[in-house]
Amino acid sequence: MGILNVTPDSFADSKPLLDPANAVAAALRMEADGADLIDVGGESTRPGADAVPAGEELRRVLPVLHALRERVGIPLSIDTYKSDVARAAIEAGAVIVNDVSGLQRDPALAHDVAVAGAALILMHSRGSSKTMYTEAVYDDVLTDVIRELRESIATALDAGIRSEQILVDPGVGFAKRASHSYGVLARLPALAAALDRPMLVGPSRKSFLREALGGRPALERDWGTAAAVTAAVLAGAHIVRVHAVAEMAQVVKVTEEIRRAGLRAKESRPQRCSESF
Repeated sequence: MGILNVTPDSFADSKPLLDPANAVAAALRMEADGADLIDVGGESTRPGADAVPAGEELRRVLPVLHALRERVGIPLSIDTYKSDVARAAIEAGAVIVNDVSGLQRDPALAHDVAVAGAALILMHSRGSSKTMYTEAVYDDVLTDVIRELRESIATALDAGIRSEQILVDPGVGFAKRASHSYGVLARLPALAAALDRPMLVGPSRKSFLREALGGRPALERDWGTAAAVTAAVLAGAHIVRVHAVAEMAQVVKVTEEIRRAGLRAKESRPQRCSESF
C-alpha cells in the first residue's frame, strides 16, 4: 500500500503534495513501482498534529480521488476517521476506508461503510494525535491491543459491516512507545491468530525506528523500514503501508519467497517417529 499524503505537514515526505496534479503524478509512480493499493490522506495523524476540519480534508482529497479513479488500475483507500469524508471519498472512487481511530472518533463511520459495502481497516490507537503518547500505558501491549481491536471489530459488526470486509492494523507507532511498537512487531503471529482477520502493518519511516538508527530523520529511515517490513511479512501481514514503494516492493517480493520456502519446507518435513527404541 503506497502512502499518498495530500497534506502540508507530513512528517515523512520530501515535499508536500497539496497540488492535485503533483499528487496524481506521485500516485501513478507508485502504481508503476509496484503498489497494489494507494492510501490517500488529507489530514496528518502524526503525534502532535493539529486536527483538520472535514471540509478542508475533502478539499484536499476529492480532486485527487476523482482524477485517480480514471487513471489507476489498483484500489484506492481513504485514510480518515470522519464519516463525512469517508462517505464522499467512497462516492469519488475509494473502496477502502482506513480508520486510524478504530471507530473511536466517529461511530457514524461504521454505518456509512456498511451501507457502501466498502472494506474497513481498523487500526489500534488511543486518544488523538495530541494525546496519544500520554495514553501509551499497557499491562501487556499485545493483550491490550488484541482486546481493544476486538472491541473495534464488534462495533463494526454491530453496524452491519460483514466480517470479510474488515482488516486490522496493530497501530505501530500510534499511542505506543518504541518498546511497545517493537513488542507488537515481535508478536504479530499471535495477534493475527487471535483476531483471525487480514492484517495491515504500517512501520514506514516512523519515529520508533529513530533510536535504533542513531537518531536519523524520517527520510533516512528506509533501511530500518525495510527490516520492519520484512518482519511483518514473515509474520503473516497481508498488507504493508509504505512511502518508498519501489524499494519496499523489492523487500516484500524477496521476503515472500523466503516465507513460501519456509512453508513448503514445513509441509514436506517428514514426521518424526515418536516411538522410543
